[in-house]
Amino acid sequence: MHSSDARILRGAAIPSGLAGIAAVAASLALAGTKGALGAAIGAVVVIVFFSISVIAVSYASKISDQLMFAAAVFSYITKIFAMFALIIALDGVTLWNTKAFGWSIIALTLVWIGAEIMATTRAKTLYVDPEPSVPNGAANDPAAPSGTVAAHSAENAPGTVSQSGAPAADRGP
Repeated sequence: MHSSDARILRGAAIPSGLAGIAAVAASLALAGTKGALGAAIGAVVVIVFFSISVIAVSYASKISDQLMFAAAVFSYITKIFAMFALIIALDGVTLWNTKAFGWSIIALTLVWIGAEIMATTRAKTLYVDPEPSVPNGAANDPAAPSGTVAAHSAENAPGTVSQSGAPAADRGP
């Protein structure tokens, strides 16, 4: 995982975890222990589901830039189907308060998205691949490949190629 992706993951997971603790405390006060259990399970679901996307996209970015989009879409579709399966499997559960579960999922999803946006905008991530720069002496280096463009035209020796592509002797004053 890239360090910038890890910062984004931490920047979203920590506030979501803190909001999850607040949701558990509020649900405990409003709906008792069943409410606290529902909020805790909701917090775990949100943190796990969103973390999977960040990790999948980060791993895919190491392989290929084009694979990042496919990983994001595939993880999103997988999470949608998993959420439907979770809703069907938990239909009619009486072990915890389902309203506390649902409201904590909605609240923590909003917290995660907001925190991830903040972490992403604060990350200093390049959006283009920088080209390698030519060192000052590389244009006059005999080991440099032929056709190397000189960095400073005033320092060109005869036989080197200028930025215009013409040999230094043919350029004129």
